[in-house]
Amino acid sequence: MSGRLLASRAASSQLRPYIRPTILTHRPTPRAYSLLTPHTNAAGLLRHHALPRLRHDTLSSPRFRSITQVPAVRLISFQRALPKLFVKFIRIPAAFGGATIAGLAYVNYKVQEAGNYTMGLINDGKAMASGLFASGKDAFGGVVSSIDDFEKPDWFTKMQQTVNDTMAGIKSKSKSGGESGGDGGEGKRPEEDPSGKKVAAAGVAAGAVFSAAGTEDDKQSAKDDQMMVLTRKMIEIRTILQKVGQTGALTLPSIVVIGSQSSGKSSVLEGIVGHEFLPKGSNMVTRRPIELTLVNTPDSNVEYGEFPALNLGKITDFSHIQRTLTDLNLAVPEKDCVSDDPIRLTIYSKNVPDLSLIDLPGYIQISAMDQPEELKSKIFQLCDKYIQPPNVILAVSAADVDLANSTALRASRRVDPRGERTIGVITKMDLVDPDRGANILRDKNYPLRLGYVGVVTKLPQSGGLFSRHINVLSAITKNENAYFGQHQQFAAGENGVTVGTYSLRRKLMEVLEATMAQSLQGTSDAIHQELEEASYEFKVQYNDRPLTAETYLAESLDSFKHSFKEFTELFGRPQVRMLLKQELDQRVLDILAQRYWNKPVPDLKKARLDEHPLAELTKVDPDELYWHRKLDGSSSALTKLGIGRLATNVVANALSTQMDQLIEASTFRSHPFAKKAIQDSTNQILNERFYATSDQVENCIKPYKFEIEVDDREWNHSRENAQRLLKDELKACEDSYKKLRDQIGAKKLSSAMSFVDKIRTGKAPEMQEGAEALGFSQAMLEKGREGIFLRDRADIIKMRMLAVKSKGCATKEGKYACPEIFMDVVAEKLTSTAVLFLNVELLSEFYYNFPRELDLRLGRHLSQAQIEAFAREDPKIRKHVDLQQRKQLLELALQKMDSLMALEKSKKATGDETSGRTAGRWGGFF
Repeated sequence: MSGRLLASRAASSQLRPYIRPTILTHRPTPRAYSLLTPHTNAAGLLRHHALPRLRHDTLSSPRFRSITQVPAVRLISFQRALPKLFVKFIRIPAAFGGATIAGLAYVNYKVQEAGNYTMGLINDGKAMASGLFASGKDAFGGVVSSIDDFEKPDWFTKMQQTVNDTMAGIKSKSKSGGESGGDGGEGKRPEEDPSGKKVAAAGVAAGAVFSAAGTEDDKQSAKDDQMMVLTRKMIEIRTILQKVGQTGALTLPSIVVIGSQSSGKSSVLEGIVGHEFLPKGSNMVTRRPIELTLVNTPDSNVEYGEFPALNLGKITDFSHIQRTLTDLNLAVPEKDCVSDDPIRLTIYSKNVPDLSLIDLPGYIQISAMDQPEELKSKIFQLCDKYIQPPNVILAVSAADVDLANSTALRASRRVDPRGERTIGVITKMDLVDPDRGANILRDKNYPLRLGYVGVVTKLPQSGGLFSRHINVLSAITKNENAYFGQHQQFAAGENGVTVGTYSLRRKLMEVLEATMAQSLQGTSDAIHQELEEASYEFKVQYNDRPLTAETYLAESLDSFKHSFKEFTELFGRPQVRMLLKQELDQRVLDILAQRYWNKPVPDLKKARLDEHPLAELTKVDPDELYWHRKLDGSSSALTKLGIGRLATNVVANALSTQMDQLIEASTFRSHPFAKKAIQDSTNQILNERFYATSDQVENCIKPYKFEIEVDDREWNHSRENAQRLLKDELKACEDSYKKLRDQIGAKKLSSAMSFVDKIRTGKAPEMQEGAEALGFSQAMLEKGREGIFLRDRADIIKMRMLAVKSKGCATKEGKYACPEIFMDVVAEKLTSTAVLFLNVELLSEFYYNFPRELDLRLGRHLSQAQIEAFAREDPKIRKHVDLQQRKQLLELALQKMDSLMALEKSKKATGDETSGRTAGRWGGFF
């Protein structure tokens, strides 16, 4: 049975006052003899430094030889257990930790009692017990030394002092007891051992210290929570005011990070955040201000970043954030190198404090060959813009550079000569002698009211351009603890220096909180003034009528649907019939002109006489095949024109035109996005129905391609329509002739026409194309030919009008002598048949599907960003929405500001000052 097993069994039976000794009858093993040798390193009762106290006769006595067969008892060693216990107790509530330590101390006391009784048969047990207490002290000292790198709060110092005093008293009494005790006899009973009682007392004392520390820690945790709430609300207000407008009065302070290139600015920021996320490169990479907002999320284990202006969503990969920042910075043209357009980045994590930071391009001394000469002055101007009050300046300087040459300190002294809002950060502290480093942090030549903080932010070298997946804060803290912990010059609280990234984070929180608290009243007054102006303007211009992007879109959509419904009631079968008939009337006139009427004068040559002049048409023999074929060819040309495609095109074009007119009459006329959505909806529905409709129309008019029957009613109606068409055509010819005459003059036109008539009648010689006659230019001859064509066409139409009115065209039997009437009958039949299918296959389907398609494109499927973009397309609506949003944001900011000022007032009333805080609940990352 091993010593550990015996000890654990003794600890598990706390009700028994002692443990019955176990006597082994077999011979001791070599391991049992090795415990008695002077070279053993065993811990517990049989320590080698206590063996010289044993007398030679005791070792040689039979009784001792029997005792040597008892297994060695090893007490639980605090040398290895306590450091782990203390680290765990720091992370749990202090009261529970104190009670646990007290309980373990009591268990240890019981184990010691069992061991003392078991080894009480040994004459010098008292001397061995003194060794136990000495080892206990060494173990506790090892615990303290193992956590010496941590900053020890007051309660831990008190506990350490109490335990040290207790151990010192135990050791002194153990020595006195060992000197006065006899050589033989039985050991003391467990209940009579004063040393064990002291151990238990030490455990109880430690538990009391932990309990007191827990109470104090609870109070401090409440203070830290209040500070975090205050800072969080300030950052929320700052974000709101950024949306309102970047005016000086409406800007809460931020921490502006300035420093020379390669001074360690990026490493300091990455140490605060805990990730590598800033652009890296050999050349000047940071070309735009990076407005970094850190938001603590204690209830979430997910760390992510967001670019509010880019709408990239939550980015959990910080290397992606780094690449995005690099691309945004490198997008600045080389000729400019720097831009004052900020990049806004928000990082959410439970491991970051609530802070508002601004990273700026590093100062340079001279411009490189590929950089503009004015780059140095541009960087100075950009930095000066951001380091103005009320912002806090974080001036980063390297330790291996004299502060007198620090560009960041010189820039801060220009705008903050008394150093009241500047924090000095000294990087690369491991590159200088510790004494020199401590002197830099206590520098009196360039005093700063907020002091200096020394950091060592060096990380292992990265293999590539972008970051690795490492815990940056943990690596930096490990390096800082290793360096600052081994130099007494940087001991916390002793030499007036502040070191470490954790200390810097806490200082930044406290300074930002204090600076924001100082600007609360001024910002509140400015918000009040801006809100009054916005409210007055909103009342005067819009009569306090609320309007949002959603309501504006809904109202616009409803209004357009109402207009569309009115259009559907006005545009039906009669309108479709009229459109199609007008189109076919024009086609009839074209066929008549091509097959019956005169042609344009093609050249200046003698005209050929027609074998069958049109004047003879009224006297034609009914059995004359020439005119029969003329009429049959004309009607076939009309029926085989492709009526299905033609009719569908006519109606589809009419619908598209009407939708454009509806858009222009609605509020959508100022919205390109909505106009495109309506046009796309119209085209999609019409395209889907076009081929099916045209095929249906073409199939239904197929009988008219072979035979056309005409009744008297149709003939009479078409006779009237033909007269109207001829009258309209005659008017068009006369108007064209009049316009031509007015253009060149009646006398010149008459002369040119007379000359062309002479050539066409053979009274003048023919002329080649392009030749000019005496007294007439080529252009004048062209006008003369055009005038003759219009004159002759008017004469033919007048003749045909008389023919249509004559008795020969009164009945359908005279259709060959009256082609105008017969062609109109064919057009009427084609129109009537096509309209039936156009109404069913195209018009009704369009009226049914268009509102639903419009809802899909402009209704519920639009994102919030698209709705906002839609509303802002109209300048008037954009102004209305912006003013309303500004008013609402100011009201929200004022509401938060009032609650924040009430919180600050209650904080002052309870005496909760911001200075002198110790680690509380947020000590996990401070």
